[in-house]
Amino acid sequence: MESLYLLLAVHCCVTLLYAAPLPQHEALTRVVERGVSLVKKILNEIPRVHEAYVKKPGLDVELSSESHNLEYLLSDFGIPAPPVLKSISEEFTLAMSLSHMVEGLDLHHELLQDIMSSTETRDSLLADIKELAGQIKEMQKLVQIPITVYQRNLPDISSRLNSNYKVQVAAHLSLQQLHRFTQDVSRGLRHVASLNHLCAKTQNLLNKQCVW
Repeated sequence: MESLYLLLAVHCCVTLLYAAPLPQHEALTRVVERGVSLVKKILNEIPRVHEAYVKKPGLDVELSSESHNLEYLLSDFGIPAPPVLKSISEEFTLAMSLSHMVEGLDLHHELLQDIMSSTETRDSLLADIKELAGQIKEMQKLVQIPITVYQRNLPDISSRLNSNYKVQVAAHLSLQQLHRFTQDVSRGLRHVASLNHLCAKTQNLLNKQCVW
Protein backbone atom coordinates (compact mmCIF):
# COMPACT_ATOMS: atom_id res chain seq x y z
CA MET A 1 0.00 0.00 0.00
CA GLU A 2 2.83 2.42 0.81
CA SER A 3 4.46 1.91 -2.58
CA LEU A 4 1.10 2.44 -4.32
CA TYR A 5 0.51 5.68 -2.39
CA LEU A 6 3.93 7.05 -3.31
CA LEU A 7 3.47 6.11 -6.94
CA LEU A 8 0.18 7.99 -7.08
CA ALA A 9 1.68 10.99 -5.29
CA VAL A 10 4.30 11.59 -7.94
CA HIS A 11 2.28 10.46 -10.97
CA CYS A 12 1.23 14.00 -11.91
CA CYS A 13 4.83 15.13 -12.30
CA VAL A 14 7.00 12.15 -13.10
CA THR A 15 6.99 8.97 -15.15
CA LEU A 16 8.52 5.83 -13.66
CA LEU A 17 10.99 3.89 -15.79
CA TYR A 18 13.29 0.97 -15.00
CA ALA A 19 16.25 0.99 -12.65
CA ALA A 20 18.84 3.74 -12.39
CA PRO A 21 21.12 4.89 -9.54
CA LEU A 22 20.25 7.62 -7.01
CA PRO A 23 23.05 10.21 -7.50
CA GLN A 24 20.72 12.41 -9.58
CA HIS A 25 18.46 12.89 -6.56
CA GLU A 26 21.39 13.63 -4.27
CA ALA A 27 22.77 16.20 -6.71
CA LEU A 28 19.35 17.78 -7.12
CA THR A 29 18.95 17.97 -3.34
CA ARG A 30 22.22 19.90 -3.04
CA VAL A 31 21.31 22.31 -5.84
CA VAL A 32 17.82 22.94 -4.44
CA GLU A 33 19.27 23.59 -0.97
CA ARG A 34 21.69 26.12 -2.47
CA GLY A 35 18.78 27.73 -4.31
CA VAL A 36 16.72 27.98 -1.12
CA SER A 37 19.70 29.57 0.64
CA LEU A 38 20.03 32.16 -2.13
CA VAL A 39 16.30 32.91 -1.98
CA LYS A 40 16.59 33.69 1.73
CA LYS A 41 19.61 35.89 1.06
CA ILE A 42 17.80 37.80 -1.70
CA LEU A 43 14.72 38.33 0.48
CA ASN A 44 17.00 39.79 3.17
CA GLU A 45 18.86 41.98 0.70
CA ILE A 46 15.81 43.54 -0.97
CA PRO A 47 14.81 45.71 2.05
CA ARG A 48 18.39 46.98 2.39
CA VAL A 49 18.58 47.92 -1.28
CA HIS A 50 15.13 49.52 -1.01
CA GLU A 51 16.18 51.55 2.01
CA ALA A 52 19.31 52.78 0.21
CA TYR A 53 17.48 53.87 -2.94
CA VAL A 54 13.95 54.83 -1.96
CA LYS A 55 13.72 57.83 0.37
CA LYS A 56 10.08 58.81 -0.20
CA PRO A 57 8.02 58.20 2.98
CA GLY A 58 5.30 55.58 2.71
CA LEU A 59 7.02 53.44 0.10
CA ASP A 60 7.95 50.13 1.71
CA VAL A 61 8.84 46.78 0.21
CA GLU A 62 5.74 45.31 1.84
CA LEU A 63 2.54 46.33 0.07
CA SER A 64 0.99 49.45 1.62
CA SER A 65 -2.06 51.46 0.59
CA GLU A 66 0.11 54.20 -0.88
CA SER A 67 2.28 51.83 -2.90
CA HIS A 68 -0.84 49.98 -4.07
CA ASN A 69 -2.13 53.27 -5.46
CA LEU A 70 1.10 53.63 -7.46
CA GLU A 71 0.88 50.28 -9.21
CA TYR A 72 -0.80 51.85 -12.24
CA LEU A 73 2.64 53.37 -12.96
CA LEU A 74 4.01 49.91 -13.77
CA SER A 75 2.52 50.15 -17.25
CA ASP A 76 3.34 53.87 -17.58
CA PHE A 77 7.00 53.15 -16.88
CA GLY A 78 6.96 50.03 -19.07
CA ILE A 79 7.83 47.65 -16.23
CA PRO A 80 6.69 44.19 -17.36
CA ALA A 81 5.11 41.65 -15.03
CA PRO A 82 7.03 38.43 -14.35
CA PRO A 83 5.67 35.07 -15.49
CA VAL A 84 3.17 33.42 -13.17
CA LEU A 85 4.34 30.69 -10.80
CA LYS A 86 1.75 28.15 -9.70
CA SER A 87 1.73 24.81 -7.90
CA ILE A 88 3.11 22.00 -10.02
CA SER A 89 0.38 19.90 -11.59
CA GLU A 90 -0.47 18.13 -14.84
CA GLU A 91 -1.37 21.54 -16.30
CA PHE A 92 1.59 23.45 -14.81
CA THR A 93 4.52 21.08 -15.08
CA LEU A 94 7.89 21.07 -13.38
CA ALA A 95 9.44 22.16 -16.69
CA MET A 96 7.13 25.18 -16.85
CA SER A 97 7.77 26.06 -13.19
CA LEU A 98 11.57 26.05 -13.50
CA SER A 99 11.44 27.87 -16.83
CA HIS A 100 9.22 30.61 -15.37
CA MET A 101 11.55 30.99 -12.39
CA VAL A 102 14.54 31.60 -14.64
CA GLU A 103 12.59 33.96 -16.89
CA GLY A 104 11.33 36.03 -13.95
CA LEU A 105 14.74 36.25 -12.29
CA ASP A 106 16.39 37.31 -15.55
CA LEU A 107 13.67 39.93 -16.03
CA HIS A 108 14.27 41.49 -12.62
CA HIS A 109 18.02 41.39 -13.09
CA GLU A 110 17.62 43.47 -16.25
CA LEU A 111 15.07 45.80 -14.64
CA LEU A 112 17.19 46.68 -11.63
CA GLN A 113 20.29 47.05 -13.77
CA ASP A 114 18.44 49.52 -15.99
CA ILE A 115 16.64 51.52 -13.31
CA MET A 116 19.22 51.73 -10.51
CA SER A 117 22.72 53.13 -10.60
CA SER A 118 25.51 50.81 -9.53
CA THR A 119 26.23 50.52 -5.80
CA GLU A 120 27.66 47.74 -3.65
CA THR A 121 24.23 46.74 -2.30
CA ARG A 122 22.56 46.74 -5.72
CA ASP A 123 25.42 44.83 -7.35
CA SER A 124 25.40 42.23 -4.57
CA LEU A 125 21.66 41.69 -5.08
CA LEU A 126 22.11 41.39 -8.84
CA ALA A 127 24.90 38.85 -8.37
CA ASP A 128 22.69 36.71 -6.13
CA ILE A 129 19.76 36.91 -8.58
CA LYS A 130 22.08 35.76 -11.37
CA GLU A 131 23.48 32.93 -9.24
CA LEU A 132 19.98 31.76 -8.28
CA ALA A 133 18.96 31.68 -11.95
CA GLY A 134 22.10 29.63 -12.61
CA GLN A 135 21.20 27.15 -9.85
CA ILE A 136 17.72 26.69 -11.33
CA LYS A 137 19.26 26.08 -14.76
CA GLU A 138 21.38 23.40 -13.11
CA MET A 139 18.16 21.83 -11.78
CA GLN A 140 16.82 21.82 -15.34
CA LYS A 141 19.92 19.94 -16.49
CA LEU A 142 19.67 17.40 -13.68
CA VAL A 143 16.05 16.57 -14.49
CA GLN A 144 16.78 16.72 -18.23
CA ILE A 145 14.60 19.72 -19.03
CA PRO A 146 15.72 21.77 -22.05
CA ILE A 147 16.92 25.26 -21.11
CA THR A 148 15.09 28.01 -22.96
CA VAL A 149 16.99 31.13 -24.00
CA TYR A 150 14.64 34.11 -23.83
CA GLN A 151 14.87 36.92 -26.32
CA ARG A 152 13.40 39.81 -24.35
CA ASN A 153 13.36 43.38 -25.56
CA LEU A 154 12.70 45.57 -22.54
CA PRO A 155 11.48 49.08 -23.26
CA ASP A 156 13.91 51.89 -22.49
CA ILE A 157 12.55 52.42 -18.99
CA SER A 158 15.27 54.77 -17.80
CA SER A 159 14.36 57.32 -20.51
CA ARG A 160 10.85 57.56 -19.01
CA LEU A 161 12.17 58.34 -15.55
CA ASN A 162 12.76 62.05 -15.99
CA SER A 163 12.64 62.99 -12.32
CA ASN A 164 14.10 61.70 -9.08
CA TYR A 165 10.58 60.94 -7.86
CA LYS A 166 9.91 58.67 -10.85
CA VAL A 167 13.25 56.91 -10.39
CA GLN A 168 12.40 56.18 -6.75
CA VAL A 169 8.90 54.97 -7.58
CA ALA A 170 10.20 52.73 -10.38
CA ALA A 171 12.86 51.30 -8.05
CA HIS A 172 10.23 50.77 -5.37
CA LEU A 173 7.79 49.01 -7.70
CA SER A 174 10.51 46.82 -9.22
CA LEU A 175 11.87 45.76 -5.83
CA GLN A 176 8.39 45.14 -4.52
CA GLN A 177 7.60 42.99 -7.55
CA LEU A 178 10.90 41.12 -7.12
CA HIS A 179 10.07 40.52 -3.46
CA ARG A 180 6.72 38.92 -4.34
CA PHE A 181 8.23 36.88 -7.17
CA THR A 182 11.07 35.61 -4.97
CA GLN A 183 8.52 34.47 -2.39
CA ASP A 184 6.82 32.50 -5.19
CA VAL A 185 10.20 31.03 -6.18
CA SER A 186 10.72 29.97 -2.56
CA ARG A 187 7.41 28.08 -2.57
CA GLY A 188 8.27 26.54 -5.92
CA LEU A 189 11.67 25.29 -4.75
CA ARG A 190 10.13 23.74 -1.64
CA HIS A 191 7.74 21.90 -3.94
CA VAL A 192 10.65 20.69 -6.09
CA ALA A 193 12.42 19.45 -2.94
CA SER A 194 9.29 17.53 -1.87
CA LEU A 195 8.89 15.93 -5.29
CA ASN A 196 12.56 14.96 -5.38
CA HIS A 197 12.23 13.35 -1.95
CA LEU A 198 9.15 11.39 -3.03
CA CYS A 199 10.83 10.39 -6.24
CA ALA A 200 13.93 9.07 -4.45
CA LYS A 201 11.79 7.20 -1.92
CA THR A 202 9.73 5.64 -4.71
CA GLN A 203 12.90 4.61 -6.52
CA ASN A 204 14.18 2.89 -3.38
CA LEU A 205 10.90 1.04 -2.86
CA LEU A 206 10.18 0.03 -6.45
CA ASN A 207 13.71 -0.08 -7.90
CA LYS A 208 12.62 2.34 -10.62
CA GLN A 209 13.83 5.70 -11.77
CA CYS A 210 11.80 8.91 -11.77
CA VAL A 211 12.10 10.71 -15.06
CA TRP A 212 10.81 14.24 -14.68
